[in-house]
Formats: sequence, C-alpha cells, structure tokens
Amino acid sequence: MARPRQDGTPARETNRRKLTDLFVTTRKPQERAELVWDIKQPGLVLSNRPTGKKAWKVIYRHHGRPRWLHLGDVRKIGLADARRLAARIMLDVIEGKDPAAERKAERLTGSFADLASQYVELHAKKHNKSWKQAEALVQRHLIPRWGKLKADAVTRADVRAVMVRIEAPIVANQVLASASAIFSWAIKQEILTVNPCRLVDRNPASDRERVLSDPEVLLLWPKLDPALRLILLTGQRPGEVSAMQREHIDDGWWQLPGKPVGEWPGTKNGRDHRVWLSEPARTLIETKQKSSVKAASKFMRKVVADLGIERATPHDLRRTCLTWVTRLGFGRDAMDRIANHRTRSVTDVYDRHGYADEDRRIMAAIARHLIGVVEGTPAGNIVNLR
Repeated sequence: MARPRQDGTPARETNRRKLTDLFVTTRKPQERAELVWDIKQPGLVLSNRPTGKKAWKVIYRHHGRPRWLHLGDVRKIGLADARRLAARIMLDVIEGKDPAAERKAERLTGSFADLASQYVELHAKKHNKSWKQAEALVQRHLIPRWGKLKADAVTRADVRAVMVRIEAPIVANQVLASASAIFSWAIKQEILTVNPCRLVDRNPASDRERVLSDPEVLLLWPKLDPALRLILLTGQRPGEVSAMQREHIDDGWWQLPGKPVGEWPGTKNGRDHRVWLSEPARTLIETKQKSSVKAASKFMRKVVADLGIERATPHDLRRTCLTWVTRLGFGRDAMDRIANHRTRSVTDVYDRHGYADEDRRIMAAIARHLIGVVEGTPAGNIVNLR
C-alpha cells in the first residue's frame, strides 16, 4: 500500500502495468497528471499530462532520494528504444552514478565562456567589488584560449600553459586566481566536480614596499593631478579616492561608508571609515575631477617615466603617506586607524570620535611635512599646494 501524504490524505496507488505500443498511443489525457510504471523495465515511466503531452521518464533513487531523468517525447522515442535507454541508465545507477545530476551538469556547463559569463552575472557582480578587473583578465588571457572548450575539458596542463605565456608574474598569479574562482564557484553549484587550477603553483612574488623618498616627492608633486595628490595627502586607497563623493564630506571630515551607496562602491573591508581633511586636501577637492584607478595608474606611469625615476604606483603614494604617520611619531596604531586596516593592534569596534583630535593633528602634520618637502618652507607655515 502506498505511503500516506504528509497532510494525512491517502496517496494514490502506484499505477504499474506492462506497457505496450498500443497503450502508449491510445492512452487519453486524465484530469490529473499520471505516471504509469512499466513492469518489464524497472525505472521506466510514462508521464501522461492533462494537456495531452506524453513523455518517457526514468525515476530512480540516489542516496535515498528520488531522481527524475527526462528521456523524451513518446512521439520521438518508441517503447522499445525507451526501454533500452532506461536499462542503460539503471545500470549506471547500480554502479553508483547519478545520471540526472550528470545530465544537469552537462547542460549547465557549456563552454568555458558560458561558465565565465554565468559566474560574473550570478556571483561576482553581487559579491566581488573588483569583479571588473578579474573579468578583464579572463577576457584577455583565458577566453581566447579556452572560450570554446567545454568547461569540464579544461585541464591542469591548459592552466599551466596560460601561466607560462604571461610575462608578468603578478599578472599570471591574478589570472590563476580569477580562473580558480570561476571553477570553485562551479563546483559549489554542482556544475563541475574538478578545479583544474588546484596544485598549479603561483609565481613567486615579493611584497612591494616602495616608499617615495622626499626628493622623489619633490620631483613628482608638480606633475601629479589632484586625485593622486589627495592619495598622498590622505593615505587612502586609490580606488576610494577616485570614487570620492562630495556629499560624503561633512564639516571637514570625509565619511567613507562601508557599504555601496549610489556611485560609491564601499570601502575595501566593508567597514565605515572617516578621514580628517587638512586645508590643502580640501583645496584639492575643489579641483578634483572624476577619475578611475586605471587612468590614475596610467598617468602615474607616464609621469614616472618622464622624470626618469624608479617605477611608482598610486598605491605607493598611499604607502608613503602612511609611512609618514609613523615617521612623524604617531605610532603604528594611528597609522592602522588612518589606513582603515583591520588588525589586532586596533579594535574593530571603537569610538571613532574619541580619536577626532588626534586624527586632526596627524593629518595636519602630514600636510605640514609635505609642504616642507615641496616648498622648502618651515613646517608651521601653510601654503597653497595647488
């Protein structure tokens, strides 16, 4: 007897019979959808819909759960062929396979280009603030080589081949990370079972610790645009300075919401932050134009090349400013607070207003130091740093 439904009502008895071509052809639609199980071939079921549509299904259990696999319309697959297909599928089930899951994975996977697109739309845009940079790397380095390949056909050898062809070690590492993120997501979605990026070694890359010397700052300052100058004056991340919103400036403080708001992308660590703007910084904001990190990096490369000094990036300007914080005697904790770092040396939840006076002194000292470097004036004098 069939097991009762969860609501207590009796379940319909399983409809079993030895299917024939005549029965399949002449069976009329019922008021409710019905399943007719074939006695001759275990798992084979005729699905008869009230709309008149009839199709073959294979129903089996995998790890104790029922699984349904669609074979096709009865008008395209005869009874004999349906039994043969069902027999093959049930043999796979006996061997521990899950044909329905494999069919779904094959359908969803498609090409690597399709998988990469799904990853961006369904995951990266929602959870990865730097998804545009990662997508650009994928489009440039992976799609031309793997785009038309089935996603599950990409091998570890393919990954290593891409890594070898990228000259810049850091870029190669970033491409590897971007590819691995796609495959890892596909595994979580049960689209793939293997990440070919696993066990592929990253290129050794030393941490960049470039801090500009005072003579270099003296050379660079006249060539920098307002956005790059603000990075050096505030010590904030290039992306956050580029995305600065004037409505977030209140009574001398630049408020940086942790979460995205309008055109503001949110801070890197998702934590609210605020920075005191010295007088020179406020003056620069009046002339700052909208910019992007990519444009700022390109402009800085040109400036550095024209001056003939060692390679420097916008992030090196941030590092230089933060180094000045400790150099001027304010300590590592103050530097971490100004930088909005999450570290054990600074509690994650604290009374930010309790540091207001100290932060004002720090940012004023940074401005005075920069003035002294650029203008050669006594530290106490305030001059226009336009």
